[in-house]
Amino acid sequence: MKYDLIIVGGGPAGAAATLFAKKYDLSVLLIDKEHFPRDKICGDAVSGKSMTILKELDLLEEASRLAHCRIDSILFGSPSGHQLSIGLSENRHLKMPGGLLIKRKEFDALLFEKASRVADRVENGFKVTGLLWDEEETVCGVRGRYGESGGTVEFQGRLVLGADGFNSIVARKSGLYNHDPRHWVVALRQYYTGVQTRDNQIEIHYLRETQPGYFWIFPLAGGWTNVGVGMLHDTIKKEKIDLKRVLAAALENEVFKKRFAAAKPMEEPRGWNLPVGSLHRQNHGDGFMLLGDAAGLIDPFTGEGIGNALYSGKFAAETAFRALLRDDVSEESLKEYDYHLWKKLGNELSVSTRLQKVGRHQALLNFVIGKAERSEEVRDIISGMMRNAVPKKQLANPLFYLKLLFK
Repeated sequence: MKYDLIIVGGGPAGAAATLFAKKYDLSVLLIDKEHFPRDKICGDAVSGKSMTILKELDLLEEASRLAHCRIDSILFGSPSGHQLSIGLSENRHLKMPGGLLIKRKEFDALLFEKASRVADRVENGFKVTGLLWDEEETVCGVRGRYGESGGTVEFQGRLVLGADGFNSIVARKSGLYNHDPRHWVVALRQYYTGVQTRDNQIEIHYLRETQPGYFWIFPLAGGWTNVGVGMLHDTIKKEKIDLKRVLAAALENEVFKKRFAAAKPMEEPRGWNLPVGSLHRQNHGDGFMLLGDAAGLIDPFTGEGIGNALYSGKFAAETAFRALLRDDVSEESLKEYDYHLWKKLGNELSVSTRLQKVGRHQALLNFVIGKAERSEEVRDIISGMMRNAVPKKQLANPLFYLKLLFK
């Protein structure tokens, strides 16, 4: 059988693409190398943006029934100890719901289960090792194997969607894989119990110990806490930084030492890679599109990737439907995927890139967060920047930052 879509990867991007594709009555083969439920190293934050897509897919109610903590605000801490708390739902700039903190093992399992119900065929434990090409050098399927010792199996499809993560085999085999350390964050996660957390609030701290990176504390259901650090790969390489030592130093910081006094680690620190959207990567070609982490859509400032992955699944399915209706899956035909994706996410990723650059400078962080701590007007401006309510043109004007200086 030749499927309309072969979707490689059953995480949020691939599951969303499957669910949206079935709205257009497209036949789908959904493939994942793992068996669900499986863990996915992440901050576990399901943002308000994610909840918008879940609502569109009629999954918000079910997701909300999973064990979770609600996110109503974000706390930012500067190296000198200044703190800025931004409420989400009530803020006049953000105009968005808060979010949920749900372990990815449970959240992804829900999405995959829903996608599996509507897919025409599901292959768990199948590792894609390569792409199939037709005589016109257009991708027309995938090859792979079950387990390490299985023989090669091939599947044919009119379009292949690569939703297979930061190490995407679809991106690699199509020649679009781009590991640029300047646009790549490496992070460590460690689950704890017994941490003193703040109700319904996630925390991102720019400590001296973690500069030029950040330290987070995200409360989960059942008394668990997601704790971690993240830093640009470029910095880690140049300065030969050991992130495990950075995390240990953050936990010994005087501000947090008391809060972790009764804490118990539930795992060893676990690392993963985040290709961030500070670089607009090519995300499609003849017969294929890249989604989610495979397309490098992670927010450069917050590290959040689920919402952007869900949106990429939606736009990929819409583009696939129109392209297959035209019987044209060429790179030119699929460029509308990139257009709609970056029209939706581009300005936000651009602003986040600017905020990420601010986060690398201790003096600037101390100044901006200190100003916002004292001024509601500055807090509103920063909130507007986070939600893309401040026009991109204004952010490119140096006078905007000069104005901020004198608030």
